[in-house]
Amino acid sequence: MSQPTSIIIPGGTKEGDSTAKVGSTFTGDVWLDMIYGGSDLSMANVTFTPCARTHWHTHEKGQVLHVIQGAGWICDKGEEARRIKKGDMIWAPAGTTHWHGADDGTLMSHLAIGLGETKWLDAVTDDQYKKRSA
Repeated sequence: MSQPTSIIIPGGTKEGDSTAKVGSTFTGDVWLDMIYGGSDLSMANVTFTPCARTHWHTHEKGQVLHVIQGAGWICDKGEEARRIKKGDMIWAPAGTTHWHGADDGTLMSHLAIGLGETKWLDAVTDDQYKKRSA
């Protein structure tokens, strides 16, 4: 009996895709390398410059983040932001309103795996970004 064959998904969602600067749902300079984009699953490497961050958002079925470089923050609505760093894995449960982004002295890159639809909300204000735990 033969073993199942691994599936290889070519980089990008279509031929010619490359790193793209994103803006309308982020504050600051953020670059995105899309790995896969489907209706129920999206995967991307996202790089944030110092102080850059997502807007508040939710994921229909949750989100996994794996920090691959630098340090940053994640914050669930109504709570204080918590530090994240290279090597950390984060699970944001379905429907959790949250933001994530880089610390003010470093780049931060993470692999983002979104499950289901992402709903983008308001920008994270500078005052909200500054309310962080040590």
